[in-house]
This record gives sequence, structure tokens and C-alpha cells, in this order.
Amino acid sequence: MARIIVMTSGKGGVGKTTVTANLGMHLASKNYRVCLVDMDIGLNNLDVVMNMEDRIVYTMLDVIEKKCRIREALVQDDCYPLLYLLSSGGLNQNLTIQLSQIKGVISELSTMFDYILIDCPAGIDAGFKRAVSCADEALVITTPHLSSLRDADKVITILSSYNITSKRFVINRARGDLIQDKLMFDVYDVGKTLGIEFGGVIPEDDSVITNTSDKIKNFKIALNRAFDILSDNIITGKKKLFDCTYKYKGFFGSIKKLLKRSV
Repeated sequence: MARIIVMTSGKGGVGKTTVTANLGMHLASKNYRVCLVDMDIGLNNLDVVMNMEDRIVYTMLDVIEKKCRIREALVQDDCYPLLYLLSSGGLNQNLTIQLSQIKGVISELSTMFDYILIDCPAGIDAGFKRAVSCADEALVITTPHLSSLRDADKVITILSSYNITSKRFVINRARGDLIQDKLMFDVYDVGKTLGIEFGGVIPEDDSVITNTSDKIKNFKIALNRAFDILSDNIITGKKKLFDCTYKYKGFFGSIKKLLKRSV
């Protein structure tokens, strides 16, 4: 049976969908069967991030309406044979979606995969509740900014009322130069604020993919390493820390900080 992990944030715009896609690719590269499920019905864009929008024939809604079997709705990634996507599809105003129907789809998927990553809609409305209700574990994606941390903290409080056995946070878009100079929260600050276990740190980097036709091979070394550590933490339960401040330490690091801030 699969480990079912909901990727949530509360606040939109923190890079949750991109982190979901990249984590899925790294897990698949380690020979795990992975399914990415876009639960943002009507506002789905995981297929765009995965560069699969032109290959979607059937969606989760089609499965629920029994227009197709679940295997027909799964789209296989071109570069990672063990990675699949189930798109949610556009909103059908005439279709009333029951939580039991969503759970049925996830339950069937869990017999086919090692990991199911559910891309949760932003906010805490009905879409959030559907996504969280289907999961056993949660990764709370946040950026090291006060507004994002406040929203993440609210989501963590709400998660306590669901059957979530494991909650971890992932810091996305961490700037090593600002953390080094105490101008941005680091992982320890965030841990104290959120009160849950650490999952991973993803540095701010222009090479983070927004279209996965580029895939892992075009990642910068630091970004690739950060997602590799994150995936290892998920697999093993360890709490390895990617140090995004390493290149800003010492004399030459000080020069790099000045150059980065002058851009």
C-alpha cells in the first residue's frame, strides 16, 4: 500500500505545486512508483508544471463519473517511467463530488503505487478538506516569511483534527545570503514557530523548474542536492539539513552576498 502524503500550504504562491512535481521526480528516480494527484479541481495546473497538459485525455472526474477506468486516466512521465499524474480536470457544475468517491479513487491508486503525493488547493475550504481527508501524512510547504508562516501555522492546527499520522514542514525559496546575515528565518526559527518536524529546505534558485521538460538533469547542483535530501528524508524519516548558506560563508562568501544583492 502506498504512503499517501498531502502537500499543503494554506497560503497560495509558495511553490507548493512545483515542490510536489520535483519531489515526485526524485522519488521516481530512486525506483519508487509515484503518482501525483492534482486535487485542485477547476484550478488545476500540476499538468502544466509537469508539461503534460496536451496529453490529458481523462481526469479524476471522468473516473468518478465512470467514463473511464483509473488506469486510463493516468499519464506516464516521459523521463521517469515510474512517475504518473492523475489530473483533477475542470470543474463540472453538474457533478456533485462526494468525499467517499475521492477516497475510493485514492484507495485504488494506493494498491498500484509506493507514494501518492496529493497537490492540495490553497486555502482551507472544501478542496482542502477533501485532499487532507484522503492522506495519512502531510508536508506543509512554507516560505521563510512571516505571512507564509502564519498561514502554515493555521493549517497545522487544522491538520490536528484529521487522521494525519506525520506532519513535516518544508521551507521553500530560502535565501542563503539573507539567512546567513539573520535577515531571514532559518530552519530552526521556523521549527520553533510551527512546532512540527523538519522535512527539507529548498533554496531560492532561478533554475527551479516551472516546466519539467527540463527535468532534473538541468538542475543546478545545489538545487538538485536539496531535493535529493528532501526525498531521502521522506523515505527514511531522517532529518538531514541542506545548508543553503554554505556558499555565503567566509571572505569569498561575503563577496557573493554583495554581488547577489546588487543584482
